[in-house]
This record gives sequence, C-alpha cells and structure tokens, in this order.
Amino acid sequence: MQTVQVGTTGRTTTQLGYGCSSLMGAMSRAESLAVLETAFDAGIRHFDVAPMYGYGQAESVLGEFLVRHRAEVTVTTKYGIPPPKRQSFIGIARSVARPLVKALPGLKRGLTSAAAKATGAGPKASFTAAEARESLACSLRELKTDRIDIWLLHDATLADLHDEGLLRLMQESVATGKIGTYGVGSDRAAIDEIAAARPQYLPVAQFAWSVLDAPVPASSSFRIHHRALTDNFRNLHQQLLGDKALCTRWSGLVGSDLADPQGLSALMLKAALLENASGIVLFSSKRDKHIRNNVAVAQDATLESPARRFYALIQSEAAIAGPWNERAAG
Repeated sequence: MQTVQVGTTGRTTTQLGYGCSSLMGAMSRAESLAVLETAFDAGIRHFDVAPMYGYGQAESVLGEFLVRHRAEVTVTTKYGIPPPKRQSFIGIARSVARPLVKALPGLKRGLTSAAAKATGAGPKASFTAAEARESLACSLRELKTDRIDIWLLHDATLADLHDEGLLRLMQESVATGKIGTYGVGSDRAAIDEIAAARPQYLPVAQFAWSVLDAPVPASSSFRIHHRALTDNFRNLHQQLLGDKALCTRWSGLVGSDLADPQGLSALMLKAALLENASGIVLFSSKRDKHIRNNVAVAQDATLESPARRFYALIQSEAAIAGPWNERAAG
C-alpha cells in the first residue's frame, strides 16, 4: 500500500488509515479487537482515536491492540472533547442493547440516540496547558504507550487558542518524545481561520473532505482527511439514481457504472487518496469485507485515471450548478 512520511516525525505509515470511532459501539471488546486485527492484517498501519470514541473506551481497546503492534503502526489521538460521563452505566447498557440490535437492527438508531443522551460528553475542554497535560497523560496510559505519533486539538477553533502555555506544552512534548507532532482536528472553516491567524498550531491539520468538496490549496500542514464516504457517498448515490440521464452521461465519461454503489464508493475513496497523496485518508467500518475492499481500492492503480476524471467532472459540474454537497444538503 502507498506510504507517506508523517510530517517531521521521521516515521512512515500507510496513506489509508483506520478511524476507531465505531469501536465499542454495537461491538464487544473482543469484536472491536478483531476488527483492529483485520485492518492490520489487510495492511493498514495508521489508527486514529480520541478519548470520546467508543463511549470513552476506544483508547483502551486500541491500547490492548498496540501491545502487540506498537512498533509497526502510527497513532493519532486527541484532546478537546472529554470522554462520556456515566461510564459505569455504559457496560451494562451495551450488554443489554447488543443482542437487541442484532435481532432487530431497526432499533439501532433509537438506542444510539438514547445512549448519547445518557452518556454524553461533559463540557468542551478549556484548551489550557494544565488540562491538556492531564489529557495527554491519560491517553498515554490508556494506549499503553510512551509516545503518540500525532496529537490533535479536537474540534478547536481560533477562539479556543488563548493559552500560549498550550502551544509550549505541545512543542515541549515533541522535544521530550511524548508526541511526534501536533495539530488541530476540526471543521475546514475553523482550520482555515487558524491557518491564517495561528499557523504555528498547524503542523498537522485534520478535517473532513470528499469529492463533493473543492480542492484544498497547498499548505505546509500535513493533512489528514476523513468522511470521504459515509453520508457524502449516500447523498451522491441517491442523486445519481434519481437522475438517470446524469448517471448515464457521467458513467460514460468516467468509464464506470456509477449506479453501482461499490464502483461509486471506490472512485470516491480513490479520488480522496489522490487529492491528498502526501497525507492520510481515514475511514471507519465494522465490517471485515468493507475494510478489505477499501484496502484493495487503495492498492488498485487502475482506478487512478477514472477517479481523476470523476473528480474533475464533479468540479466542472459544481462550477455550473453549485457545489454538490450544498445540493445534497438542500
């Protein structure tokens, strides 16, 4: 699989990374560990987590995985959104809910919403050096490691970056080897504001990007993108199915049947990888088949030309009729 240099850390990892946000949701700890092993066996070497993921348990699960694989993989974790409250309640609720979800999948959305309300995260972080230091120490313990490759300020905005001690802490943590590099993981508008006013916080920038978005201007930040598929894929697929003339025309120009969901998702993921060729593209899935399919897409050089044509087509149509993501939202 294509590999990239992780900023200035000196480490190399795979361009395709696995996002751990779905761990410990409808899966048990053993199932979550099995999914991580599937991703590793498929060739993925970068794993992205946060204290809030998996109802506050994803870092611990990833840490158990890292005991076996730490030297071979790179890891991102974050500070800014605290883990959920009432964690003692979570284990009981999940043990009751899991068999219900498996028997009646339609219950999943309602149970997820109820769980989010009952175990929601506390107030957003203050983004101070003292609080950040405590969060970093906790993440190192949970991950069972003495070094985090990328440490991000989670959902931070320009207004949050008021404590100069926070920047010094991150810089000192690099110098002492606790972290390899640091940055901000937030929405693209917030990243753009921080890049313009406080670029020293952005050796790494992580934000959502898919083929429905405009190209990203060149910058000095090491970029990590996520949400190349998910709702963006579903929205675009529905639009194409709803406009058969458009789907037929585009399929002819690209040389691939865009009504086929697997073919469309492959082009979307491949285009995301090509547009961030020196960075990392994350995906998340609980299904072994999806994980292996995404790795196969990343490795398939024959998809490069149709993926480039596909993205160029979306951009040219957007210039005429407005961005596709805005149309999907409308």
